[in-house]
Amino acid sequence: MPATDQQVTGPVMGPAEALSELFTPAGKHHPYPLYDALWELGPVIPLGPSGTLVLGYDEICTALRDPRFLVTDAAVHRSTGMIDHSSWQCFTKIMMFSNSPDHERMRRFSGWAYSPRQVAERRDLAVKAAERWTDRLAALDDGGPLDLVEAFATRVPMTVTGELLGIPEADRMGLRTAVTATTTAFEPVFDPRELAPADAGMDVLVDYLGGLVRERRRRPGDDLVSAMVRDRDADGAVTEEELVAGLVMFVIAGVQSPSDMIGNTVRLALEHPAEGRGMTTDDDLLAAFVTETLRIDPPNHVLTRAADTDIDFYGHRVAAGSRALLVLAAANRDRRRFTDPATFDLARKDNRPLSFGLGPHYCLGAAFARMQVEVAVPVLLRRFPRLALAAPPAYRDQLVTRGFARMDVTLGS
Repeated sequence: MPATDQQVTGPVMGPAEALSELFTPAGKHHPYPLYDALWELGPVIPLGPSGTLVLGYDEICTALRDPRFLVTDAAVHRSTGMIDHSSWQCFTKIMMFSNSPDHERMRRFSGWAYSPRQVAERRDLAVKAAERWTDRLAALDDGGPLDLVEAFATRVPMTVTGELLGIPEADRMGLRTAVTATTTAFEPVFDPRELAPADAGMDVLVDYLGGLVRERRRRPGDDLVSAMVRDRDADGAVTEEELVAGLVMFVIAGVQSPSDMIGNTVRLALEHPAEGRGMTTDDDLLAAFVTETLRIDPPNHVLTRAADTDIDFYGHRVAAGSRALLVLAAANRDRRRFTDPATFDLARKDNRPLSFGLGPHYCLGAAFARMQVEVAVPVLLRRFPRLALAAPPAYRDQLVTRGFARMDVTLGS
């Protein structure tokens, strides 16, 4: 059964029109028909001297493993002037936007916090958070619509992340608003003023988490911030600014992707009710459901790389200094890799979506995000077996990090 976002309300577009439409509000809300149109130009599409669009699964795998394709680090953003903005001043101090050798240094410092053992130990915390917020949903239910994004999808990961970092509950949802604001910096910026929301959100996160670091240095606890402060002060592996930036990214990655994944998984469970019911009692089916959700509607659609040198890439020249836009969501529907890619199919074999990247920069928080979804969605569906959409969900005005702004549901309880 095709996913809802495959529906097209207007005439099918040609590739040139699709490209111009992609980063408009309408294109961000319904990008999949545009990806289909762009595929007419092939898996690698030159955009002129400054950029290349990459849609193909194998081609993106190659780019993510090729050390000549760099992440957009401080040097890249300094050349564009974006480093003058507080959002990118912070982002370029984290491993996600650092190249060798800084990337490896930062990854060694914080990698333990994302280890399989750490993820497994946090599972009970996620269960308690999901049960708590389903209880709250039940208490709020008056038979009318409730916004599941605000009341559940954002609350569970913010509670889990807040508990891990020792963030008081009264402060959490204010930080949640700042998290969403910062992710707008990942969108293509055509006017520096567009970074104002991201800068404001980043200022909130850096100020708060910087204060939390100072507080834990004075009065350590048993939370993750205290552990990282102790490690940083013991060996100086990262600077104070990098420590704070790493905690900022832990909050963003620990909240935004899981929140968007919960929303996407619930939507697909309601569109495919037999499979949705099945995943509440079958762990293998649950794992397959989340993997297929990540493939057909991932929370992250685009990664950007910068060419370190001239690269002959599948017969196309990628010029040194130019950008390559790797469209993960299009690669996840590459017909050369996936049969009937627009169809939600839990029986897929060797289902390996690229939603969390690949290679040296594969997302450290992928297992943590998946765990929260695999806990939260079954808890919700078991508690409210007659859960239903009250209206089509509304997307945020974002494509790079894509998710619902609002998802009205009725609980049927």
